[in-house]
Amino acid sequence: MKHMISFSKRVKEIPPYLFASIDQIKQDEIKKGRKLISLGIGDPDLPTPTFIIEKLYEAARKPENHHYPSYWGQSLFRKAIANWYLKRFAVTLDHEKEVMALIGSKEGIAHLPLAFINPGDHVLVPDPGYPVYSVATRFAGGRPLFFKLRPENDFLPDFGELKKLVQKNKKTKLIFLNYPNNPTSAIASVGFFKELVSFAQKYGIVVCHDNAYSEIYFAGEKFNGEKPPSFLEVPGAKDIGCEFHSLSKTFNMTGWRVGFIVGNAKILQGLSLIKTNMDSGVFNACQEAGAAALENSEPFCTELRAIYQRRRDILVPALKEIGLKVQIPKATFYLWTKIPTKTKSYDFVLNLIKKHGIIATPGSGFGRAGEGFVRFTICTNEETLKQVAEILKNSV
Repeated sequence: MKHMISFSKRVKEIPPYLFASIDQIKQDEIKKGRKLISLGIGDPDLPTPTFIIEKLYEAARKPENHHYPSYWGQSLFRKAIANWYLKRFAVTLDHEKEVMALIGSKEGIAHLPLAFINPGDHVLVPDPGYPVYSVATRFAGGRPLFFKLRPENDFLPDFGELKKLVQKNKKTKLIFLNYPNNPTSAIASVGFFKELVSFAQKYGIVVCHDNAYSEIYFAGEKFNGEKPPSFLEVPGAKDIGCEFHSLSKTFNMTGWRVGFIVGNAKILQGLSLIKTNMDSGVFNACQEAGAAALENSEPFCTELRAIYQRRRDILVPALKEIGLKVQIPKATFYLWTKIPTKTKSYDFVLNLIKKHGIIATPGSGFGRAGEGFVRFTICTNEETLKQVAEILKNSV
C-alpha cells in the first residue's frame, strides 16, 4: 500500500499567511537582481537599546539562567511588569497570579482559544485584523464571527453589530480586540473600553485585548489628550478579560520573543495549562533584560516616538501627493491607506513592487473589510523614506 502524507483539515482551511505570500514575491524579484525597499512587515529596523543588550550579556553569563525556565516567568520579570503597569496605566496587578511571561505575545494569543473554546463555539474577530486571531480560533475548533472596523466609525467596532452577532450566535465565548490597532493605526478611548466591559459582562464574553503598540504614539496627536490606555484601566475589566503586551515593538526586540499576558487570574491559569503541555518558558536571561527594559523605558521610548513621528511626516504627504487617502496616524508605525476604488489591494501591491521596487502589504490579507486598502510601515530610515517619496512623486 502506498503511504500517503496529507495535511489535517484544520491546516487545509487556513489561508496562506499574507506575509509569506509577499515574501515569496519579494524573493522572486531579488533573484532577478532587483533592489527592493520594504515597507511591508512591521519589524523595527532600529537596534535594541544598548542597556538591554548589556543586561542580557550579564544575565547570560549566569549558569543558573541556562536551566529550564518557569512557565509563568521569573518573579523578577513579573514584578517589573506589574510595576510598569502601575506606573504607566495606574493598574494594580498581583504579579504571582495576574502576570505571566510569554514567548512573544503571538504565542499567547495563538494558544489562548485552546483553553476556552470548544468545537462549535464562536469568537468575535475584527475585520480587518491580525490574522492570528481567526487562525487560533479555527485551530481550537471554534468559528470566527467577523465584525467590521469601518473608517466612518474611526475603525472601532459598532456595538449594535456586536450585539446582533452575539444574540444570533449563542455560543459566543470570546472577543479579540487590538488598540492601538494593527493594521488601521486607530486608537480607542477609556470610554470605549467602558462600553466594551459592559457589553462583555452582559453577554458573558471573555475579552482578549492586544495592546502591543501602546507605547508608539505621537506628540500633538494624542487621543482626547491622553496616551493610549489599557483596557484594564476600566473598573470590572479584570473580572472578564486579559491584555497581551510585547517588548518587540516598544524596545525593538522582535527577535527576542519576550512578551506577557496580564489580567484575570483564571484566564491566565487556563493559558498556563496549555503552555505547560505545549511549550516552555522564556529564556531567563531574556527575562532579566526585559525587566531592565521596563524599569528604564524612558527616555528611550520618547526618542523612539520622535523618530517614528519624523518618518510618518515624510511618507504621509508623499502618499497624499499621488492621490491616495491616508489619515495621519496617532499611533503605531503603520499607514492604512485607501487606494483607488477599482483597484484590488493585492494588484496594487504587486504593481508597486514590480514597477517601483516598493513593498507594501495588501489590506485584503487582514480580512475582507481590508480590501481597498494598503498598509505601509515606517520601519525604515528617513533617507529611504525620502527616496520612496521621490519615487512615488515621479510615478504620478
